[in-house]
Amino acid sequence: MFFVEQYGWAVFFCVITMLCWGSWGNTQKLAGKSWRYELYYWDYVIGVLVFSLLVGLTFGSFGSQGRAFLPDLIQADWSNLQSALIGGVIFNAANLLLAASISIAGMSVAFPVGIGLALILGVIVNYIGEPQGDPLLLFTGVVLIAVAILLNAGAYRIKEQSRKRVPTKGIVLAVICGILMAFFYRFIAASMSMDFTDPAAGKLTPYSAFFVFALGMYFSNFIFNTIAMRFPVSGSPVQYKDYFAGTKKLHSVGILGGVIWGTGNILSLVAAGSAGPAISYGLGQGATLVAALWGIIVWREFRGAPKMAHLMNLAMFVIFIGGLILLVRAGM
Repeated sequence: MFFVEQYGWAVFFCVITMLCWGSWGNTQKLAGKSWRYELYYWDYVIGVLVFSLLVGLTFGSFGSQGRAFLPDLIQADWSNLQSALIGGVIFNAANLLLAASISIAGMSVAFPVGIGLALILGVIVNYIGEPQGDPLLLFTGVVLIAVAILLNAGAYRIKEQSRKRVPTKGIVLAVICGILMAFFYRFIAASMSMDFTDPAAGKLTPYSAFFVFALGMYFSNFIFNTIAMRFPVSGSPVQYKDYFAGTKKLHSVGILGGVIWGTGNILSLVAAGSAGPAISYGLGQGATLVAALWGIIVWREFRGAPKMAHLMNLAMFVIFIGGLILLVRAGM
């Protein structure tokens, strides 16, 4: 299977992960002009599952080092399969809440609050599970990111108050998402052997762990998304027949969103062997910065907001970048 051993390449993969995880939301915004997020999300999950299988049968099966994708699945212990499945279930619940938050508050708020909070808690959880990297630099970076999140939430509140609306639902959904999202990566990492050259017996490797994780996403979606469809956070309930009434273009946009996110996920898992789960996860969740840029610059979600809101967002970007730099330094 394909993997990297040098820390520099691992950091590069994490940067690509950050771009992918911060950009998939654009497909929801595109589809959202005529397509409810609950319907979009079915295609998103299908995209993740199909991509995980394809990447496992290709990059996860080529080469002479490590275990190939299918033999790795066959030899895995149930406890490790279960761990990766649980990771998929947790992620799906959290990500569905993120999609709901995006539909209400936009990318420039949902990501910094939800994924930023997930980054903070997730780095702590993953570091406890697999201590790797300088803890002082690591957690100083986390503190800076926490400050950046508070600035973004404050900017959003100022924007909404200027429009005489109370901005509670979008932020509450993002906060719940962030708490759940903090734990999914630990379950995947716990199922994996971090020695990809000679993986431990019974453990999974990145490609098989990703596929089992995607199965957890897919099957849990029949529960979580059905609830979201019947009890929507905004608008009237939607039905399954509405999904099948969608055009090929709308379905393809959702699948593309899943492929974009899945690309980031497999690169993050591959990078974890060299960088460690805490740093790999933390850098990847720098997606917050990417998504906020999309929301502010491209989708103009802060158009017409008071000057103070724009200044707070600018400060958020500067401080967030400083936090990410410290995360990179922590693994050197």
